[in-house]
Amino acid sequence: MVWQRMPATWYEGPFLGNGFLGSGIYAEPGAATTAVRFNVQHSEVQDHRPEFGSLFGLARLPIGYFTLEPVGAITGVDWRLSLHDAELTGTLTTQKGTLSLRALVHNDRSVLAVEVTPSEGERGFRWVFHPADAISPRAAFKPLPDGYQGNPPAQVADHDGVSAAVQPLLSGGQHVTAWRERSAGRTRTLYVHVAPSYPRTTALGRALATIRATSWLPYSALALTHRAWWHAYYRKSFLSLPDARMQRFYWIQLYKAASAARRDAPVMATSGPWLEPTPWPNTWWNLNAQLEYWLIHGSNHLELDALTRALSEFRDNLAAEVAQPYRTDSFGIPRTTDPQLVNGAAGTLTGYGVGIPGQDPPTPEVGDLTWALHNVWLSYRHTMDRSILRDVLFPLLRRAVNYYLHFLEPGPDGRLHLPATFSPEYGEDSRDCNYDLMLLTWGCRTLVESAELLGVDDPLVPRWREVLAKRVPYPTDANGFMIGADVPFAKSHRHYSHLLAVYPLYEVTGRTPDERALIEKSLAHWVGFEGALQGYTFTGAASMSALLGKGDDALRYLGELMTRFIKPNTMYQESGPVIETPLSAAQSLHDMVCQSWGGVIRVFPALPAAWADLVVHGFRTQGAFLLSARRQAGTTRWVRLVSEAGAPCVVRHGIPGPIDVRDAHGRALRYTNAGDGAIEVELHRGDSAVVTARGEHPDLTVTPVPPNADAPRWGLPAT
Repeated sequence: MVWQRMPATWYEGPFLGNGFLGSGIYAEPGAATTAVRFNVQHSEVQDHRPEFGSLFGLARLPIGYFTLEPVGAITGVDWRLSLHDAELTGTLTTQKGTLSLRALVHNDRSVLAVEVTPSEGERGFRWVFHPADAISPRAAFKPLPDGYQGNPPAQVADHDGVSAAVQPLLSGGQHVTAWRERSAGRTRTLYVHVAPSYPRTTALGRALATIRATSWLPYSALALTHRAWWHAYYRKSFLSLPDARMQRFYWIQLYKAASAARRDAPVMATSGPWLEPTPWPNTWWNLNAQLEYWLIHGSNHLELDALTRALSEFRDNLAAEVAQPYRTDSFGIPRTTDPQLVNGAAGTLTGYGVGIPGQDPPTPEVGDLTWALHNVWLSYRHTMDRSILRDVLFPLLRRAVNYYLHFLEPGPDGRLHLPATFSPEYGEDSRDCNYDLMLLTWGCRTLVESAELLGVDDPLVPRWREVLAKRVPYPTDANGFMIGADVPFAKSHRHYSHLLAVYPLYEVTGRTPDERALIEKSLAHWVGFEGALQGYTFTGAASMSALLGKGDDALRYLGELMTRFIKPNTMYQESGPVIETPLSAAQSLHDMVCQSWGGVIRVFPALPAAWADLVVHGFRTQGAFLLSARRQAGTTRWVRLVSEAGAPCVVRHGIPGPIDVRDAHGRALRYTNAGDGAIEVELHRGDSAVVTARGEHPDLTVTPVPPNADAPRWGLPAT
């Protein structure tokens, strides 16, 4: 990304991060010609007062920012954010000279390092730290709960050459921002670290120690180890498209994901580690968290999977989030939680609880945990890691489904029905709500299959089978899927909560003409209501179109997203910053390139006509296969699959006419026709297969495809 104009907001500027420490860089508001802001935020910095709920008392807290203040008035910028190096470089031009800078958030040390080399006239530039008020960002949007107040001001002091801003918390604990500037000739380097601690006040010692251990290293030494991690990260997978703007967008999302997420970091809050003014200062579980992590599977980046780790680590808190009578055998997750999956006091101002089917208030939004566990299932399916299935998915899903089973009742039609629940974010409760019926169906099916795979003789298997056999059909009308039995889909609605069986659950996939027609009219009816549609409406529509094999429609929906919603730096905004939508657009691209639901790997299932050339490498599929493939002049030339787990391999390769299937040494492999353009090949762990047109021996070198046309850079290039 390039900047040849000064970014004015977070939605325009460069961003750096490592899943914990985040910095957004843009002009100081109200002082664009005199200072550049380097925000300093941290995903673990939060309040600890559960009596005020997850949105106030447990909210993420703003930390503060540095301003880079040159001697002369700023007249121009020329910056480049290298995705490959995860580093910002460039110059700031002023009336007195220039400031050459390099900046990164170090991958391992969690230190913001900014090296500045001034010209003679700018040697007097300075850095200034501005502590933020440690109050929930929601306070700028909503009334304060009774009794709630912000935390005391930060205390800034020098500690033997290291400056530190100590932020005490009313609940106990603290978070500390420590920094030091080092000089070498004309070059000066700022080193910044943030440390939180609760309930103890140990953060100061840790922050000072980190700065003292890091600031003796020159920037170039830090950059070497930092770049090594990022270079290895990008080599885990490769995707090259002929659409230059979409290609750049995709790789920026991979950069953004690793800047915002790590397995041991908190599950991404709505804005990732870059906390900006927002009414949503915590983790959201009725869509945001799920969409944030979808792209990690196909792109082969399970090292970013905080969601599976957090649900496992903090599972005991999930029992406390359902009503007291159900805690012995049930789990739930509220719409909003802190990183430890705690909501605290529930209320419309403070945080939304799970609720009880058939009762309102509180809003009975009960399916969010089951949906989150679908992400865990995806992590299992893409790795075939049995420990995820055995130790996380099965025990948690069992208790999530148990919560539904408490309320499922037979009706006079002999079918099993749910009392009224809430479909995010339609605004009305309904009996037999499709959001919940669809999740319950997926959950019961997955539990039955998991019990069989694990060899578990679970006494609830007959009950799960009964639900699958007797569950009421999904409510539909002339327009397709309804919200529920009592509520038609009749107004503009950004969320596809009523369509989860289509995507991402793939329970309804268009296997028959009638089922395909149902999907098509439901999709058209949903996106046909303008007014409340948002960015992720179009990513969901793109993925559903990809399911139907409609690549041109999928690309059109992504084009609507880019034109209407995506900001210059690929961030996204509603009432506040929300990070999930651009990340889910990367998954929509995945769905166009490869789908592996239902035990079949589908290669290039929904490419638009304009994408005649495309290459993918190291793409992770369900069954733990790594896919590489090339499309050239509108024809798939070769497909290669490497098996990591020895799972059944069924691939719809898309190569026309007779084929050859060979192993890594060029020897012929046996295969059987699996129908519908697919073949089945027996591959053991570590084996590979290459599929080509018969008699062809194409070059398997992975190289980028040429763009169809040039496109402007993301960022703020010169107009």
